[in-house]
This record gives sequence, C-alpha cells and structure tokens, in this order.
Amino acid sequence: MSRNFSSFSQKLLRTQDRDDMNIRKAAAADVPAAAAIYERIHDMEEQGKAVIGWIRGVYPTEETAGKMLRDLFVMEDGGRIVASAVINQAQVPCYAEARWSVRAPDNEVMVLHTLTVDPDCGGRGFGRAFVRFYEEYARRHGCLHLRMDTNAINVRARIMYRRLGYTEADIVDCTFNGIPGVRLVCLEKELSA
Repeated sequence: MSRNFSSFSQKLLRTQDRDDMNIRKAAAADVPAAAAIYERIHDMEEQGKAVIGWIRGVYPTEETAGKMLRDLFVMEDGGRIVASAVINQAQVPCYAEARWSVRAPDNEVMVLHTLTVDPDCGGRGFGRAFVRFYEEYARRHGCLHLRMDTNAINVRARIMYRRLGYTEADIVDCTFNGIPGVRLVCLEKELSA
C-alpha cells in the first residue's frame, strides 16, 4: 500500500470524526476475518434476522474473499475488521442488460461489490463510511460513474443506497454468483468533476 493511499484513507476517515477507524487494502491474512463476517451474515439470514439473498456455501465464501483479494478492502475499528468490500472496474456480466442512465465507457466506471458489515457492529455508520470511501477512491482514479448492485429483497441496503444518493437504474433477473433466480437491483450515481 502506498503512503499516499494510506494518507488518503486516514484523512477521509478523520473527517468523519473516527480516528480509530481505517480502511485499507486487504492482505491475505485478512481473508479469514472477511469470511467470518460473511458467515455471521449467513447466520443472521438463516435465523430470519436479515434478508440479503445469499446462500451459505455458494456466495459469499472464504474462497470468494480469496479470489477477490487483489481488490478487497477492509475497514478496521479499534484494530478489529468490521467491514469489507471489493472496489474495482469489473462490471458483472448482467450489468450489460441493465438500462443505465448513462452509457459510460468501462474505463470511467468504478464498481463496489460485496459490501459487508459485521452484524455485531451494525448501526454505527460503517456501511455509509465505506460507501463514502468508495466514492472518493473512484474520484481519485478518474471514475465519475459509480455502479453497484444488491438483491431486490435486500430492502435495508436499498434504503441505505438511496439515502446516499444512488438511483436504481434497473432490476435484472439473473443467476448471480451461483445463486439462481436473483432480481438484481443495479444502482448508479454520477459524481461531479
């Protein structure tokens, strides 16, 4: 990780009055912690305490985190990993079917994938902070067109993204990361130059 990136991460988070919080590129040693968050989310869903639309053993898994390591970011709070997400320019295949409001060139689009917050740490603004980090990361990499997705049944995420200024561009029926019958909500936001 470059000193400039670390400085950017710290500056962004300090503006949110969270000196003990840090977002950084993940290392291989962080994969089990990211996967443990996935498992706690699976537990919540199986107990009927959350509706995400994921399937344990299918998506996401520790193998998922390992395959995404190059683009995986983690958020630490007081030294504990409390959230993770993938940030890159890889648009999932079903994005090609979506009716985006702007048909931006691929090299000008940044995508947020698999944003997770530890259920034990919910309600503290970590998800919102991660999205703000993603937006600044995209801007610093010259990408003003933001895209992400969520399962249509994940109402909580849809509400959060709407509050953060994201528009639901379309809903696409697909098999998503091995999960059949997903109604994938494709979200977008345009940043100002």
